[in-house]
Amino acid sequence: METVDDAVVNPGGPAAATAGDGRGTAAPAPRRRTRARATASMADVARLAGVSAQTVSRVSNGYPGVTEETRHQVLAAMKELGYRPNSAARALKRGEFRTIGVITFSLSTTGNVRTLEAIANSAAHEGYAVTLLPVAVPTQDEVRGAFTRLEELAVDAVIVIMEVHLLDAATVQLPPHVQVVVVDSDAGDRYTVVDTDQHGGTRAAVRHLLGLGHRTVWHLAGPEDSFAAQRRTDAWRAALIEAGRELPPLVRGDWSAESGHRAGLELAAREDCTAVFAANDQMALGLLRALHEHGRRVPEDVSVVGFDDIPEASSFLPPLTTLHQDFAEVGRLCVQAVLRKMRQEGPERGTTLVPARLVLRESTAPPPAGR
Repeated sequence: METVDDAVVNPGGPAAATAGDGRGTAAPAPRRRTRARATASMADVARLAGVSAQTVSRVSNGYPGVTEETRHQVLAAMKELGYRPNSAARALKRGEFRTIGVITFSLSTTGNVRTLEAIANSAAHEGYAVTLLPVAVPTQDEVRGAFTRLEELAVDAVIVIMEVHLLDAATVQLPPHVQVVVVDSDAGDRYTVVDTDQHGGTRAAVRHLLGLGHRTVWHLAGPEDSFAAQRRTDAWRAALIEAGRELPPLVRGDWSAESGHRAGLELAAREDCTAVFAANDQMALGLLRALHEHGRRVPEDVSVVGFDDIPEASSFLPPLTTLHQDFAEVGRLCVQAVLRKMRQEGPERGTTLVPARLVLRESTAPPPAGR
């Protein structure tokens, strides 16, 4: 609010009349009153910035297609005029909030973090914001509470990154009135699902090792409650059975390098272990350390394949052969799928799989002679 003097606003008012009454009486202090600052409009911003109102709208909504120079001009004009876009009014007018909610049960795994990053980038490219809601415990009450909180935060749709076994439980249901896309979960045909092809990637890893001449392939699996880990274990087992090879005992970790080291100590002590498929690169890193500590050379004595292709995988010693997950493509497809559902342009259900690509480096080779 601005304050102004009556003497200025109304030169002929009481202050002017008493200033020289000739009786030596001091003129009363000018009365002060408030006047509302004029509210700047989008048109005002457009005039000051020298652009169209449509350009101002694109900048305020975060749409792409505006040059940085123009964006800076518009933002400077907004600041100078004190213009604040009314997001609530825009949402009512459009019938949408241009915000996508994301529910995830873990931010500690590489896959979830990189998938979330890809979703956020893809959403921003489409002019949408992302509201993240981590859920500590995968129970029906927590899921229901998460959706309630996201509805209070006014989101248009929800992407669920649900790595743990949950959606296949009969007691857990997602709200039917919410547009939902599920990532990395055994949701079957009840939901729209986007996922890496866990099965196809694992088969490629096992076939690569068998093709090098290894009699069988050991598996360092992820945690039992993980859908991704279960998919990779099932595919490893199926590939060996299909090839008519012996199924070695399963060794399990928890995705961490520490658990890979612990399991690796067990595997390193087995002379019949010449090839290992690790369910992720972090466990493969711990496995490499355990093999080195036992004097087992990689790949001369033991070949190792990981899963994820984290940025550091090429810097392992030796550089790790692994399966590359295209997290950027998974994120993009999730956003595209949820936008199609919002616009009623796509199917209500169905699964889209993104291939996992085998990246050959220096951690795999034929087995030692006689093995």
